[in-house]
Amino acid sequence: MTMLAPLAADLPDPGLAAFGQDPWWVIALKAVLIFLVLVLLTLFNIWFERRVVARMQHRPGPNVNGPFGLLQSLADGVKLALKEDIVPKAADKVVFLVAPIIAVVPAFVTWAVIPLGPEVNFFGHRTPLQLTDMPVAVLFMLAIASIGIYGIVLGGWSSGSTYSLLGGLRSSAQMISYEVAMGLALVAVFLYAGSMSTSEIVAAQDRLWFGLILLPSFVIYVISMVGETNRAPFDLPEAEGELVGGFHTEYSSLKFALFFLAEYINLATVSAIATTLFLGGWAAPWGIEHVWEGANSGYWPLLWFFGKVFCFIFLFVWLRGSLPRMRYDQFMALGWKVLIPVSLAWIVAVATIRVISLEGNINRTYLVAAIAVLLVLTVGLMFVGDKTSEDEPVEAREEPHDAFAGGFPVPPMPTGGAVRGGAQPLTFAQSRTTVTAAAEENHE
Repeated sequence: MTMLAPLAADLPDPGLAAFGQDPWWVIALKAVLIFLVLVLLTLFNIWFERRVVARMQHRPGPNVNGPFGLLQSLADGVKLALKEDIVPKAADKVVFLVAPIIAVVPAFVTWAVIPLGPEVNFFGHRTPLQLTDMPVAVLFMLAIASIGIYGIVLGGWSSGSTYSLLGGLRSSAQMISYEVAMGLALVAVFLYAGSMSTSEIVAAQDRLWFGLILLPSFVIYVISMVGETNRAPFDLPEAEGELVGGFHTEYSSLKFALFFLAEYINLATVSAIATTLFLGGWAAPWGIEHVWEGANSGYWPLLWFFGKVFCFIFLFVWLRGSLPRMRYDQFMALGWKVLIPVSLAWIVAVATIRVISLEGNINRTYLVAAIAVLLVLTVGLMFVGDKTSEDEPVEAREEPHDAFAGGFPVPPMPTGGAVRGGAQPLTFAQSRTTVTAAAEENHE
């Protein structure tokens, strides 16, 4: 018994030990099913977004192909596949071809470590509804998401177009800015869960979701995930009014469809990560498990998981239909001057509260009160900024105005004052000569 004690201490964690025991055909079948679900989910999300935005704009939206227009996305995909594949003459053809693949592959790979449900009976085998898991699964997801940005940057660089290059550079700067805020928002989750494994984080939320007790982290993550996916109002890398189409201006046919596919899969990926880390993952919403004992067993957790994911997708669509695009400097200032400092302060506060709570020297009422105070301070820092902005009016120097300077009437300049940082009004030297009728006759 004494000899077996060290061996027992080295055994893997029971939660992670459930993975890696499946036959190869079960693993392959789960991978194929995840791929098919993501493709079908993308087709549905495109239709869902177009219908919801159309409803917001008081128009019907796609309603011709299939019942309620459900086959419109499939028809658009076939149309893109049949279009001519154009490669610009100035493009780097190899990189131009590989870039869409680099963008779309990481979007699929991330779903390998996202838990979709508990252990189920799968063709006679007991297996979890998750392809695999690892002790650093969340770091794996962040790393894979960072790789996907290379496809956008390389696509913009290899197109040989100024608009595409600027779109790629914007996307890389946007990723660097908001990846930091997103990673810092997840540190509080690691502190409370005591693990970076996705399945163990879901198990740690069996009593209370982290989205409630770590609300500032949840809000920061939601803002960061909108910036990570280049969605409105943060769709600056493909701003039509400034960059035509951004990084995929020169793309067409299937290569353009791959970029489109990567965008909508990333949309579902960040929603699934938010569901896993903050909303209890595949666990049923609060109250249902008390009424129905089988709510968290079998294949029913798939319903709860994708229901939460669709709530986030509706949030993306709602933001696109209601908010205008932010200015680029304001968007970058939000990431570096607001989200990152607030995340750092929140991590220090959570670590302090967590240590005191584990030591048992603090009342739970005081803990909730401290979290509420920190939440109020966070909201105040985010929404109550310095009133002395760069757009405050400054006094303009008044100059005498001659309405007939130069021989023709000129409207006076505005007298309300200039704007600090704005362009100064053009001024012209006033003419002191007067054109007479005799001079006009001599000129003729």
